[in-house]
Formats: sequence, structure tokens, C-alpha cells
Amino acid sequence: MLASDKQKASLIEIFRRAKKMTYAKGEFIIRPGETPPGILFVDSGLVKAYDITKYGEENLLVIRKAGEFLGITWAITGEDRKIIYTALEPTTVHCIDRESFLKHIQSDPKLSLPIVDMVTEMYKMHSDRILNLEYRTVRERLISYLLTCAERFGQQLDDSGAISISVPLKQQDIASSINATRETTGRQLAILERQNLVSKHNSYILLIDPVKLRSFL
Repeated sequence: MLASDKQKASLIEIFRRAKKMTYAKGEFIIRPGETPPGILFVDSGLVKAYDITKYGEENLLVIRKAGEFLGITWAITGEDRKIIYTALEPTTVHCIDRESFLKHIQSDPKLSLPIVDMVTEMYKMHSDRILNLEYRTVRERLISYLLTCAERFGQQLDDSGAISISVPLKQQDIASSINATRETTGRQLAILERQNLVSKHNSYILLIDPVKLRSFL
């Protein structure tokens, strides 16, 4: 990464002095068709970014966690993709309008380094999603997706190696991410559960044996 810890802290401090907004679980942060009010820093919580397909289904794009930003691409390019943002849990964000954000970056070019790091990480996540689609079977794509989520949101529970994915993943979210139907995704998840490789409680997934899951790939 290009940015130092000090540069990251400087950028975050600018946002923490800005307008603070809080959202309850399930509340819209940016509604369908709404233009972002500015660039948002996620101070706490989780945010789901998605759009709606022509079939009326939610298409998960990415889940943002504390310490990350919303609207960076829009801030730089000015292109509004009408992405919808919803809080997955109680969430706090800080907002700076686009003009002020760009002035901060232009007046202190070193602040652009954390932005470059973030854009690079965004590119990597979307590249991983594209590479995931190279797997021929839904089961392989599902396993690859779960392992990627575990890298980003995983918490190892004990010495057994089991990893809990600490974000809620609805079946439709997983299905849209691996280019499969909800029904097929559900069947493949059920097979992995019967094989004692994963377990599912509500929308949270535990990878019981990540090593064996990786062997399928």
C-alpha cells in the first residue's frame, strides 16, 4: 500500500470533523435513484451496496465495513451509477460534499495516496468476483465466494480452524454474486452443510473446514 498510517489518519480526521449521520439496521443510506449527498466515511457498522436488475432482483455489489468509504468512484469521475446503500446493522457515517472533498485532495496531494489504496482494493475485489465466474460449477463458485468473504470478514473461532463470516449474507446476495439462481445456490449450500463443511444460522455462515473447502478449487 502507498499511504502511511499518518496519511490515512489525516484523511479520516477530515471526515470525522464533518457531518455525522446514524442509521438503523435496514435503513436506506442512499435510496433508489438518489444522488449521493457526498463522500461517506463508514465510522461504524456495515453497509450493503447494490442495484436492482431488470428482473427486479437485488444485485449485491459489495459490502462496506468500518474504516471504508462510499462514493469514491463517483467523487473522482462524476459518474453516478445510482447505487443503493442500506445499513446491514446500526451504522454511523460522516459525509463531505464532493466539491469540498476534491478541494482537500487537490490542496494536499498526499491525501490522495489513501484514495489510491482504496481504489486499488476496490479493483481487486471486483477482479476477484470476475475471476470467480471462471469456475464452471456453481459449487466451485460458491466455495470461492465464501472463502473470499472469510478473508475480508472472517473471524477464527478456535484452534479447529473454523472461520465465522461476520456479515449477514442473504441467499439472493450470494446467488447474484456467483451468477446462479437462488434455488441452485440454496441446494449447494445445503450439500455443503450435509458434508459438515459449513453451517448456516439465519444469514450468518460458519466455514467449519476451510482447508477442505479450498481443496475443491
